[in-house]
Amino acid sequence: MDSISMLGYVAALCTSCAFVPQVVQILRSGNVDGISLHMYSVFTLGVGLWLTYGYILGDMPMMLANLVTFILAAMVLGLTVHKRIQQRRRESQKQRI
Repeated sequence: MDSISMLGYVAALCTSCAFVPQVVQILRSGNVDGISLHMYSVFTLGVGLWLTYGYILGDMPMMLANLVTFILAAMVLGLTVHKRIQQRRRESQKQRI
C-alpha cells in the first residue's frame, strides 16, 4: 500500500469514527434535542453522493470512508426522526388526558 492510500485510509478512519459518539449518545440517552434534521438530511445526502463518486472513481479509501459515514449519519438521522415521532405521540396523548 502506498503512502497516499494510507493517508486516505487514516483520514477515512478519523472522519468516520467522529460520528460514533453521537450515535452512542443518542442510543444511551434517547435525547435528540440538539440534532438538526435539515443538517443531517443534507449531510447524509452529500455523503451518499461522495460514496457514489468514490465508486465511479474506484477509490477504495473514499468509498469505505463514505460508506461508514453514510451508515452512521443515516443512523443519527433515523434515530432522530424516530425519537421525535415518539415524543410528539406522547405529548399528544398527554394533551388528550
